[in-house]
Amino acid sequence: MEVAVTNPEKIGDGMNAYMAYKVSTRTTLPMFRNRTFSVWRRFSDFLGLYEKLSVKHSLNGCIIPPPPEKSVVGMTKVKVGKDDSSSADFVERRRAALERYLQRVVCHPSLLQDPDVREFLERDELPRAVGTHTLSGAGFLKMINRASDAVSKMTIKISDSDAWFDNKLQEVESEELQLRKLHAVVDSLVNHRKELCGNTAVFAKSMAMLGNSEDNTALSRALSQLAEVEDKMETLHQEQAASDFFILAELLADYIRLLGAVRGCFEQRMKTWQRWQEAQSTLQKKREVEAKLLWANKPDKLQQAKEEITEWEGKVTQYERDFDRISVTVRKEFLRFEHVKFWEAFLPEAKAIA
Repeated sequence: MEVAVTNPEKIGDGMNAYMAYKVSTRTTLPMFRNRTFSVWRRFSDFLGLYEKLSVKHSLNGCIIPPPPEKSVVGMTKVKVGKDDSSSADFVERRRAALERYLQRVVCHPSLLQDPDVREFLERDELPRAVGTHTLSGAGFLKMINRASDAVSKMTIKISDSDAWFDNKLQEVESEELQLRKLHAVVDSLVNHRKELCGNTAVFAKSMAMLGNSEDNTALSRALSQLAEVEDKMETLHQEQAASDFFILAELLADYIRLLGAVRGCFEQRMKTWQRWQEAQSTLQKKREVEAKLLWANKPDKLQQAKEEITEWEGKVTQYERDFDRISVTVRKEFLRFEHVKFWEAFLPEAKAIA
């Protein structure tokens, strides 16, 4: 199955404008009506798909690939019709990010079977996605960070005998911490190169002006040549800054979001275990109440106590099954995540953008 996001097109004018993207699919899977088909989708449709998949699958321990962040600044430039290199770069970066996101979704065996995914790929018109503001820029990062805090602030620790989960979670947290530090360094490097680019441009302009005003012919020619060299250096710094941003900064930010989604699987497992333990605690209290009623010889309340015990015994059994099931899913999801080569798959695309 091959999915591509191409042909970004601006629809409408002014602040009501939006970008639409052509989503093209080629497949031999029998679940689809045709072998090749394409639809047009706006950015909010991609966010809406993520929201639907999260509601249905994240509680089961699935890794839901995160969509790219919403950028108010970038889209504002596009909406007001500011045709410059930064606007074109923004549109192309978003197109590539949406394609990466969608490819990860359709590569997931469980998500591909979801009817919302098939509808997203095949249906000509989708209902307007609403409530996606929490997935925009800082909102999405806050959501990921809240998930991280929820894991770290769990007062009840899982005491099962399988240390694999603790080890893998520590690996993910350690890798994410290191990548966040690296991302900050790369951001600083990109800003430094941009600043260097601006200063080089000012220096080149100054040398050109000096060359034009110098009476000494040889010195004037040398200053003019120096100005030309600095002009070339400015272009070089600009290209290097763009390369650092597209190949390193974008890749790191994308992978950090993905690690946040992986952490979310472990969080759901912890929550499921905690619910099981709380149910066991409640069951124990119900049994203590029954014992007190027997001791106090209160048969009128004893039947209700027995019914509550039966109810909570069922919950304990169900929650234990839920925990066993999500443990299997998380292990399978993490092993699948380790085998997918996101870095290698993205580098050629990033280089092409740069």
